Amino acid sequence: MIEKGVPVALATDCNPGSSFTESMPFVFGLAVLVMGLTVEEALVATTKNSAHAIGLGAECGTLEPGKNADFLLLDGETPAVLAYHAGVSPVKSVFKKGERVA
Repeated sequence: MIEKGVPVALATDCNPGSSFTESMPFVFGLAVLVMGLTVEEALVATTKNSAHAIGLGAECGTLEPGKNADFLLLDGETPAVLAYHAGVSPVKSVFKKGERVA
C-alpha cells in the first residue's frame, strides 16, 4: 500500500477481542519486524498519518509551528529504538503542548 502512495496509519485500537495490546512500541516493532515497514515508514504511520486518520492532522502528528507539540523524548539515537528493543520503554520524557509533563 505504501508503495502505491496510500497513507498507512498504525495504532493500538485496544479493545476486548480484536486488539491485545496497548503498547505503541510493540505495534511499531510489529510494523517493522513483521509487516515490512521501514523505521521511517513506521514513524510516519504512528504519528502524521494516525493524526490525519482521526481528523487531527492540523493540530498534531508533526512538529511544526502552530501545532500542539505533543511528543516523546526517547532514549536512543533514532526511532529504531522503538522497533528493536521490545519490552523496554525508551521514553525519557513526555511533552504536551510543548511543556514537559513527565
